[in-house]
Amino acid sequence: MERKRGDETSTDVTVRVKRVYEEWAPEDGTRVLVDRLWPRGLSKEDVRLDEWAKSATPSAELRAWYHERMEERYEEFCDRYEDELTAPEPAQALRRLRELARSGHPLTLLTAAKHLGRTHADLLARLVAAP
Repeated sequence: MERKRGDETSTDVTVRVKRVYEEWAPEDGTRVLVDRLWPRGLSKEDVRLDEWAKSATPSAELRAWYHERMEERYEEFCDRYEDELTAPEPAQALRRLRELARSGHPLTLLTAAKHLGRTHADLLARLVAAP
């Protein structure tokens, strides 16, 4: 999954979301893990990670609430997660991701989630790529 934004006055921003279990690729650019917990079965060398943005992840409480009924709760999850990202530490982590995305290199957000598209990583990619 890839989010891209660009116009005449700003640098193109490319933010990808990829499973952490997928192979590293040169087009990944800067690779940032956006899960609170380290992915099972992988060593730090396996991941080829540039940063780990633990502070940009949903709280344990929000994540547990969402996982109880993912199909029904995605929209409300997004609202609650965006609210959490306004707290000082998560807001700083979001600013850092935006800096990385605007550096002129692609940014790949890594997650252990099995199904991309309705995850915190997808929402985070949209927020990072937004003007």
